Amino acid sequence: MPSLDRHDNVFVLDLGDGENRFHPDWLTAVSAALDEVEKAEGPRALVTAATGKFYSNGLDLDWLFAHADQHQDYVVSVHELFARMLSLPVITVAALQGHTFAAGAMFSLAHDFRVMRADRGYWCLPEADINIPFTPGMAALIQSRMAPQTAHEAMLTARRYGGVDAAAAGIVDQAVGEDAVRSTAIEIAQTHVNKAGDTLGTIKARMYAQALAALRDTSNPLG
Repeated sequence: MPSLDRHDNVFVLDLGDGENRFHPDWLTAVSAALDEVEKAEGPRALVTAATGKFYSNGLDLDWLFAHADQHQDYVVSVHELFARMLSLPVITVAALQGHTFAAGAMFSLAHDFRVMRADRGYWCLPEADINIPFTPGMAALIQSRMAPQTAHEAMLTARRYGGVDAAAAGIVDQAVGEDAVRSTAIEIAQTHVNKAGDTLGTIKARMYAQALAALRDTSNPLG
């Protein structure tokens, strides 16, 4: 399960050491960690990271298929996580040490910055290949955080981007060696700890107003 630590003014949320899929209990734990970060006072920033082969493989499809009657509520909870991260009033950095797929990739996009391992691991939106269309909220998030042509390619072709290619496409901000992923993310976060607060939250809310509205639409989240 996710765990939250603090390195000086930088909170580090480790998402886990498995596939880090969005099981309801996992979502609850991440939400509780974000509550702690948001309620803290003074300079601060947030890094999310993971341990092992995966950063996150996205939706917990096994749980979802076993609880089909809760499909819409589950999607609403995932959208809520994306909206929460996108508008969090602190600078956020995703440290992508491993595979970052589907909703896990979308979660990374909801951060302000991304650092990815250069030599192994893929960032991918595989929905076109697995026949799961993006919800309106997911599409809005992706298109708000990626250049139009990159979003077009990533969403329609399910291309798997390695770290170097992801950096070249602007999907991530840096591609670095395995041992430097988390430390680089913490360094980026540390330079922005003094920006935490209401003003930053307002800037994000206005910058991403359309995406946030789509993500927070609970009347028809599936489109």
